[in-house]
Amino acid sequence: MCPQVGEGFNRDYWAHFEDFCRRLTNHYPSVRIVTGPLYLPKRDHEDGKWRVSYEVIGNPPNVSVPTHFYKVIFAEDGKTGGDVSLGAFVLPNARIDNEKPLQSFEVPIEAIERASGLEFAGKLPAQRRKRLCEQVTCSLLVRDYADRQKNLMGSPPPKKSGAGPTPT
Repeated sequence: MCPQVGEGFNRDYWAHFEDFCRRLTNHYPSVRIVTGPLYLPKRDHEDGKWRVSYEVIGNPPNVSVPTHFYKVIFAEDGKTGGDVSLGAFVLPNARIDNEKPLQSFEVPIEAIERASGLEFAGKLPAQRRKRLCEQVTCSLLVRDYADRQKNLMGSPPPKKSGAGPTPT
């Protein structure tokens, strides 16, 4: 678990992004997602040097607050040796306007591998790799957080046809 900005991120954009990920299962028989924190540098506007700076919370202060979060998505077509649609996204741990396109956070998977020190798809042959956002429409379905909370406590929302990401 990592601390996330609540309003404008965890209860908004990030929640819509997680809903997008769940809806991928309407299109793919196997979807695996790796999510994690990142502590990325920013250029200091005074001296031009790159620095990593992040908040530390708690009492005593001992919990580091990530500057960003990533999701690496593996969506498989279900065939042995078949295609794997890969999506890699890095989002700042900050308020994000719900109108911001999801694709604006898409990055090469290698960028997340470098920043995290992890390897995600190094052994996946290039001929099996597809870019997720070329296979489905990478966009968010924005729902009000308060309405989602009501649905969690009461009956589930009605099913909508075409509720999954749409193939392109």
